Amino acid sequence: MSTPGVLSPLEKEKHLAAAAALRWVRDGMLIGLGTGSTAAYFITELGAAVRAGQLRVQATATSLASETLAREAGIPLVEPRRGLRFDLTVDGADEIDSQLRLVKGGGGALLREKVIATASDYLLIIADSSKAVPQLGRFPLPLEVVPFALPWVMDATAALGGAPVLRRDKHNPAQLAHSDQGNLLVDCHFEQLTEPEQLAGQLQAIPGVVDHGLFLGLARAALVAHGEQVLVLRAGADAAPAEAFAALP
Repeated sequence: MSTPGVLSPLEKEKHLAAAAALRWVRDGMLIGLGTGSTAAYFITELGAAVRAGQLRVQATATSLASETLAREAGIPLVEPRRGLRFDLTVDGADEIDSQLRLVKGGGGALLREKVIATASDYLLIIADSSKAVPQLGRFPLPLEVVPFALPWVMDATAALGGAPVLRRDKHNPAQLAHSDQGNLLVDCHFEQLTEPEQLAGQLQAIPGVVDHGLFLGLARAALVAHGEQVLVLRAGADAAPAEAFAALP
């Protein structure tokens, strides 16, 4: 555990990636704010720029926790409405592969994260070096599940080889974890996701699964910190230092 006030190497990488993302925020943008520890660093950095008068932006958060943090940081928030599109969404990920396919939802906000990502012109992922993997699957794949359907969802995901586990509240393990929508969260332990596109379709077809944590074809780029350097990852391209880009890649 880190000493209070001293960041661990991975926490430093998260902060570095989040700070680098601020370079691509432009005045007047409508921003989607992600959820999780790395996204929290970005929200804090963005709020500081807003309070300093360096940026004028509006935002919508992907979770109640991020919304609270954004309000405290002084970021003006807008409610969901028809026709609303985001210029840029900055979010974290639990796993990223070389094709920018993602596993997300470790924080339980996968549904709102996917809604905002889908409504965005550009999804930029920020992450520490541990999140870049050669193959998805080591991190459990989250599902958001309607409570009534839970037994059948558990059966169906087990038949797919997912070894499902019902998530418990991290603050009170005696209680079940719930999403901001009041749904249950199930973590599937596939170990290796060799065909994520096929699996995504199979999971979405299970009645009672509200959504799954596979984010496919949504991310445009990822900023991944390795030590003191931030690399830009894009599908089908070699990683390049973030400072090599003057605009969104």
